[in-house]
Amino acid sequence: MPGGRPGTYRRRMTHAVVLGATGQIGRAAVDALTRDGWEVTAVSRGGDRDARWPKDVRVVRADREDDAALSAAVGEGCDVLVDMVAYGEREARQLVSLAGRVGSAVVISSVSVYEDDSGRNFDTQAEPDGFPAYPVPITEAQRTVRPGDGSYSTGKAALERELLAAGDRLPVTLLRAGAIHGPYCRTPRELYFVKRNLDGRRRRVLAHGGASRFHPASVRNIAELIRLAAPRPGTRVLNAVDPDAPTVAEIAAAIDAVMGVRTQDVLLDGPPVDGVGDTPWTVPAPVVCDMSAAREQLGYRPVVRYADALPETVAFIEERLAGRDWREAYPKMFKAYGDLFDYAAEDAWAEGR
Repeated sequence: MPGGRPGTYRRRMTHAVVLGATGQIGRAAVDALTRDGWEVTAVSRGGDRDARWPKDVRVVRADREDDAALSAAVGEGCDVLVDMVAYGEREARQLVSLAGRVGSAVVISSVSVYEDDSGRNFDTQAEPDGFPAYPVPITEAQRTVRPGDGSYSTGKAALERELLAAGDRLPVTLLRAGAIHGPYCRTPRELYFVKRNLDGRRRRVLAHGGASRFHPASVRNIAELIRLAAPRPGTRVLNAVDPDAPTVAEIAAAIDAVMGVRTQDVLLDGPPVDGVGDTPWTVPAPVVCDMSAAREQLGYRPVVRYADALPETVAFIEERLAGRDWREAYPKMFKAYGDLFDYAAEDAWAEGR
């Protein structure tokens, strides 16, 4: 897959259309593109405007699943279309249908498309010995799951396959994001430690010795990749993660530092015990990605490290939780992870040790 290098484009790009503009990545992407001199059309289902955006950002209300609405939002055309909310083959074909009016695209994918050399992936992790043993770090050359519509991962793989096959008609940069973090996230992993601290839990149990590593990806670093890829059309796949991949124990300690609390870690040598010791980052083998390709093809340099991005994330979560049940504040998180805060089970386990 050819990839553009810095300085290879011939003319200054001017107009960007951002789909999913009011989501966690979309807000940061609009901000990054406008600061770089782009005229931006911000498309979302609600048609809302972020108060921090410049007044000349054009806001459009449209559901990207509606072909006619999406076509109208693109209008006569744009230099780049940035898509945060494409999940499968249908969305890929929808984008390709706009090739005559869109110069290139930048589309968010996921590290969950990867599988290990034995065919294990995120969809097999609930099986005995089913968690993938990825190389450390994972490069973009790592094999991926079979495309399909059976899961989030296979859907993203189908999205990638269709877009890459049409790269001669619509150059596309696919960004395989890790564990995304930042304000406006509907499933913030950081919630696990933030709420525990707010609830006065001064002891936490961490499985796998607290050494689990699931590579985070700041919305600000992803937005920087979008900013760099936008004026450099090319068909490429790039990892999109932070410069550091802290352990779950290091993440917990960093959140403690932001919130000004001290917590005792109780480390389990093995997996969680009946859910005790589990966290949204807990994995039995590391998921750590390589960013060399982004540096080589786009001249990418990260704009923020994980710990430095935490204060904004923690403040957003605290504000959203204020006076609300966490399941009401974060219903998608509850649906994805279940009851993250079964303190009774944790206390019973500690008493029976």
